[in-house]
Amino acid sequence: MRTLILATTALIGCFISSANAQVELKTYADANGYIDVQKLTCAQLAGTFQEDASLLMTWYSGWYNGLGKKHFINVPRAKEAEHEIIVYCKDNPKITVIKAIGLVFDKMRKDRGIVIAK
Repeated sequence: MRTLILATTALIGCFISSANAQVELKTYADANGYIDVQKLTCAQLAGTFQEDASLLMTWYSGWYNGLGKKHFINVPRAKEAEHEIIVYCKDNPKITVIKAIGLVFDKMRKDRGIVIAK
């Protein structure tokens, strides 16, 4: 478990450090201080400070799970998903973070044989 946490932290650091100049997350806010999280790109996420990227990934996770009416957290699975999303974003900087999350979640479900009832 500790190794996974250290690996995830190291990967986040590598992901964030790949940006040329890091900016505060609030850089992407509108005049009222709100960030349109559905328009934020993987490149913008990469351009923020590590603390901001981690905060945002936690927020996205809660938002996404709230949409699915899921009120529980599986911490190891959440960390794995965060890692996979960061890897995906690193390879696909032009797509939105929310799209990356959906694609990664779909792949993780498929790999585990999880079928979502519609």
